[in-house]
Amino acid sequence: MPSSDALAAVFEYIETNRASFLDRLIAYLRHPSISAENIGIAEVGALLVEMLSDIGLETSLMPTAGHPMVVARWEKAPGKPTVLLYGHYDVQPPDPLEKWLSPPFEPTIRDGRLYARGVGDNKGQHFAQILAIESHLKVHGVLPCNVILMLEGEEEIGSPNIAGFVRANKDVLKADLAVTADGPRHASGAASIKFGSRGVASFELRCHHASRDVHSGNFGGVVPNPIWTLVHLLGTMKNEAGEITIEGFHDGVEPPSPEELAAVERLPLDVEAFKHSLGLARLDAPAERPFYDRLCFRPTLTINGFHGGYGGPGSKTVLPNEAFVKCDVRLVGAQDPEDVLRKIAAHVAKHAPEVEFIAAEKGMQPSKTPIASPFTPMLRRAFVAAQGVEPLLIPAGFGSLPGYVFTKILGIPAFVTPYANPDEANHAPNENLTLDCFYSGLRTGAALLHELGQSRAP
Repeated sequence: MPSSDALAAVFEYIETNRASFLDRLIAYLRHPSISAENIGIAEVGALLVEMLSDIGLETSLMPTAGHPMVVARWEKAPGKPTVLLYGHYDVQPPDPLEKWLSPPFEPTIRDGRLYARGVGDNKGQHFAQILAIESHLKVHGVLPCNVILMLEGEEEIGSPNIAGFVRANKDVLKADLAVTADGPRHASGAASIKFGSRGVASFELRCHHASRDVHSGNFGGVVPNPIWTLVHLLGTMKNEAGEITIEGFHDGVEPPSPEELAAVERLPLDVEAFKHSLGLARLDAPAERPFYDRLCFRPTLTINGFHGGYGGPGSKTVLPNEAFVKCDVRLVGAQDPEDVLRKIAAHVAKHAPEVEFIAAEKGMQPSKTPIASPFTPMLRRAFVAAQGVEPLLIPAGFGSLPGYVFTKILGIPAFVTPYANPDEANHAPNENLTLDCFYSGLRTGAALLHELGQSRAP
């Protein structure tokens, strides 16, 4: 059968089975798998092993230092590339429950969208990949290329054990490229391919002065205020111009390549509409910095929360004895979380030695794949075949995913192909996935396998 006919037959099978595929996704979403609370993880891991074994993949539940990894494989296409498809079967806690219009683990369809916790992030997306594999096997009895499917149970708690797992199982995970279907499409609604993601590291700053809260009149001007101590410290870390002023913080930041600059120039952008959508009067400083330059090529320092003193109704003339602030940094290029955290700790020790610096246990490294990768044309053709449009090329995703385990540990290119709608509300109440995005993702996953199968292994 000619290659175009082979893919057309798979698309026809997908179309014929739309209703049953949706029913199976709904059944999958009914099973909670909340890694932060260790709810349902073992049950969903076992469910996936059974599901993947049933469709013809060699599947196992492999231990990590935390929640297990589901690894499935089909490697019967000699001479063809091997793609490692990554996803995660754990989900965020559903709180606050009162803001859900329908129960988070009772999937509900409203106005062409499926609402459930985990439907966009990430069960609906990796389930589309699973169904794409199944559709090829049902139609042709074989896959066009070799496939390894790796589903993690700890992504929503920062993937603390994935690096150790990948290092210990390099031979088991040997592949030519990695593809992750996760995250939302571009804000414009256009399909996209992302060539990396920003890294992340978190930390806390804690300050104690007096042994108890004191009266702001009787003691103000004598007893130091821990909130002011933290405010002044934070002011030494990022100035009013928006510049991060921690010594050595920018070591490892790499300038964008000409291909990357050209790619971001082609990304749709309406800054005024963006500001209006969030009720913003301005963008963060520096004002002259290009929009996508901020999101793809620059690190950040963010105050996630500031806590201290009285926050109740009315006023309370108290001088608090303690305060703390939670922060994160997003990293790019060759920045390393441990190195950056050491530099922040040194900065704190220099400018405010009375402040306690507490680093989160693990950070996540950034990842990056060149746009000029030989696999890029294959991915682009897959999107065109499945969706009829050229995808946008985004040099780096704006959030953080553990793609570094593929680029830096396995040494292979890694791509992110988001299937979800831009307003999927992942991590929030009323998380959703449009049915159109689900079916489009399924077709794209099938086309990806087909396009890879048209080439030889590197």
